[in-house]
Amino acid sequence: MARTTSRQRTKLLLASAAAAFALGFAGWAGSTWYAAAHDDSARFAQTRDEVLAAGEQAALNMNTLDHRDLERGLDTWEQSATGSLLDELRKGRPEFEKQVRTARTVTTAEVLSGAVTELDEREGRAGVLIAMRITVDPPKKKPSTKESRLLGELTRTGDGWKLSGLGQAPAGETPTDTPSD
Repeated sequence: MARTTSRQRTKLLLASAAAAFALGFAGWAGSTWYAAAHDDSARFAQTRDEVLAAGEQAALNMNTLDHRDLERGLDTWEQSATGSLLDELRKGRPEFEKQVRTARTVTTAEVLSGAVTELDEREGRAGVLIAMRITVDPPKKKPSTKESRLLGELTRTGDGWKLSGLGQAPAGETPTDTPSD
């Protein structure tokens, strides 16, 4: 009988140890999950991904225009922009419409790659570098394609991230010749 009690105590001790281990593991796993879910770096990464997606889409929008659906294309440009860029688009729209209608071109773009170059969540500002392939298809001529690198500035608005600036990225500098001694 003493043997049975000793076995029962051993089983009870092992069961208690297993339960304590399981409880400890569950606590550790839960706290690790909570920390990961509320980690600032995860939130920053999500914001960075949002900025990149918004920057790529806006650059794509700004480099796509069809003279046959000009109003909608230019409206899309304006919806992609904010600040001084939006002001410039609105101010130059009548003249630009006239130029595109005269040229009768269709311009399409494809994003090749993109990267966030800076992100200030507190200030709601970001920068992106986007490589694009842009094709211009004029009437009665062969389409021409060029690859371009664009630098975009984005600003967080109530409607999400929008372009506040867009321009060509520098192609790089060539070293200057220095006279030898």
